[in-house]
Amino acid sequence: MSIEIKVPPVGESITEVVLSRWVKNDGDAVEMDEVIAELESDKATFELTAEQAGTLKTVAVEGDTLAIGAVVCKIEDGGAAAPKEADASAKEEKTAVAADKTGAPVADKTGESYASGTPSPSAGKILAEKGVDAGAVKGTGVDGRITKEDAVNAQKSTQPAAPKADTAKAAAVATPSVAGSRGERREKMSPLRKTVAKRLVTVKNETAMLTTFNEVNMKPIMDLRSKYKDQFKEKFGVGLGFMSFFTKAVCEALKHFPAVNARIDGEEVVYNNFADISIAVSAPKGLVVPIIRNAESMSLAQIEKTVIELATKARDSKLTIEEMTGGTFTITNGGVFGSMMSTPIINAPQSAILGMHNIIERPVAEKGEVVIRPMMYVALSYDHRIIDGRESVGFLVRVKQLLEDPARLLLGV
Repeated sequence: MSIEIKVPPVGESITEVVLSRWVKNDGDAVEMDEVIAELESDKATFELTAEQAGTLKTVAVEGDTLAIGAVVCKIEDGGAAAPKEADASAKEEKTAVAADKTGAPVADKTGESYASGTPSPSAGKILAEKGVDAGAVKGTGVDGRITKEDAVNAQKSTQPAAPKADTAKAAAVATPSVAGSRGERREKMSPLRKTVAKRLVTVKNETAMLTTFNEVNMKPIMDLRSKYKDQFKEKFGVGLGFMSFFTKAVCEALKHFPAVNARIDGEEVVYNNFADISIAVSAPKGLVVPIIRNAESMSLAQIEKTVIELATKARDSKLTIEEMTGGTFTITNGGVFGSMMSTPIINAPQSAILGMHNIIERPVAEKGEVVIRPMMYVALSYDHRIIDGRESVGFLVRVKQLLEDPARLLLGV
């Protein structure tokens, strides 16, 4: 008896997903609840598991867009697939019989199937865009089929060598790269990228977004980290980074300026008495924003551990919908990429976002003298419909005060 494995419901607003990767191959033996594939929606990546033990029979291919409820594969009773030697013999015998009937030469004496060296639709498109010959790519899919991953890696790993006896012909066929060439390639947008693009345009069109700037002298925090980082790591098992200081400073500032932690819902303003801080993380498949729940009640060590946990999940595409849903305020750090100044876009339906930037030593005036200090520009983008200039500037000044005098974070003054 075989059962069909279908795309499960993964969220109220999600109607389709993309089959991003087969974890198990066609014909593999699978166990109950074993992960067999990964599905990508416009919000996160999900694992598809086997609903019974048996032999996997794939229906969809990598890169396919599937509606919720669509059949992805089947699992048949019978356990492990037949040994490779038996498969090869059966294929060779079948090919020989077909050759006898048609009079055609036997073309499968090596045990290869028609799929060997044949790219999937998505892989074929990528190879065509790169100008890579499918015959020069070794397929790792079922029966030697060229998968999307093979095609993506083909440009770097595959450099077909010309046969020694036909070097002149190969040189004539090869297309040399010309300086100033105007080539282009097209790549389908991922569900996540399409959603991010749609949300950003919506925010720009539907909010009265403004940005205010300030600068922070990072020396007090850097001195504090340098003094206690070893003890902190030994006691809590995690490093002391800048994100925990900024998160604590934001939480304290939100208590004084509740409008920055609010949102508009229809004709009402919803004020939150808690701080769920969203942290923008650059993941392999795009920007994701996991949330530190109730950050206002966390210690520096708890925040650091949560940030590391969420960032690791983001890099491994393991974040769940719940871990990215909600949030009352967002922090994004463009400084890790070298950004000196930016105007971050609000993460709707929130009303404000804080942008951190690169730390650069610059001359500043202190008590009538010019000194060199590690300075960071900070930016607060906010929705002017709900947050006034006084509140936005006051909030950013409060964050600056707390960061330049870290003792305030502990004393709450």
